[in-house]
Amino acid sequence: MYFADTGVFKCLGREQPMLIKDFKRYKLLYVMILPVLVYFAVFAYVPMYGLLMAFENFNVTKGIWGSDWVGFEHFADFFASPYFTRVIRNTLLLNLYGLIFVFPLPIFFALLINEFRSAILKRVIQTVSYLPYFISIVVIAGIIRDFTSQTGLLTYLVQHITGNYENMNLLTKEAFFRPVYVASEMWQYTGFSAIIYFSALSSINPDLYEASTIDGANRWKQMVHISIPGIAPTMIILFILQLGSIMSVGFDKVFLLQNPAIYSTSDVIATYIYRQGLQFGELSYSTAVGFFNTVINFIVLIIANQISRKVSETSLF
Repeated sequence: MYFADTGVFKCLGREQPMLIKDFKRYKLLYVMILPVLVYFAVFAYVPMYGLLMAFENFNVTKGIWGSDWVGFEHFADFFASPYFTRVIRNTLLLNLYGLIFVFPLPIFFALLINEFRSAILKRVIQTVSYLPYFISIVVIAGIIRDFTSQTGLLTYLVQHITGNYENMNLLTKEAFFRPVYVASEMWQYTGFSAIIYFSALSSINPDLYEASTIDGANRWKQMVHISIPGIAPTMIILFILQLGSIMSVGFDKVFLLQNPAIYSTSDVIATYIYRQGLQFGELSYSTAVGFFNTVINFIVLIIANQISRKVSETSLF
């Protein structure tokens, strides 16, 4: 009995499964991937049993399995908390501004650099644009604090634009936290995020550009009808992934830039979990908040993926 089409067995009872044959042939490659599998197993999958803390009053001395179960009590407390609306609103707004201002910028940047004729100029601009991504968040937060201090450059510009010359620190004003945060994200991630779009643009068949030139298409029409459609699948995939973290904002930068005076606009789920869990010792409550956050992200990811599959036939899975 032959199963040549399936690639699993050539002859039942005589040939070994494809996976075993592949393992014997590429032993070193499988050994090389083993540390990665161990890493994810130890640090990503094994700790998942800690989610049980969200459904109990965790006691360090009793452990996870010995603590008293309370069901959905912590979730109900979070929904009834006076901080619920604030942290959800701030988290969603920062991510929404990111989708509007930060997400499209690497696309425009990659399309613009792709139009440069000088290869040397392209490489120089790309290299310079990558640098902010590799600067430590602590250093970036320090730079932002200096620029937004009473004598900082950004404060000086805001004073001249608004006509308000009173001494102020932008990061002590609730209205300025979100613009400052989003602007720093644009500066920090535009160059690095554009790498994948550069790769997608380089994979477009050059014959398409040559044929369009013969047909009389200028550079603008080539961008609109060749470049953008060529990177559209990449754009859609990254957009779906971005939506999948709609309830997540990076903890480090927000924590380093915020202060109690601007909690009304800067307090997000990540910083709220930190305060409740580590500062106030509410480990079960903070676990429940984090679990809620993850579930919402997962639901949004599934919905966005299904919509994308039906509308554009491009999806993650």
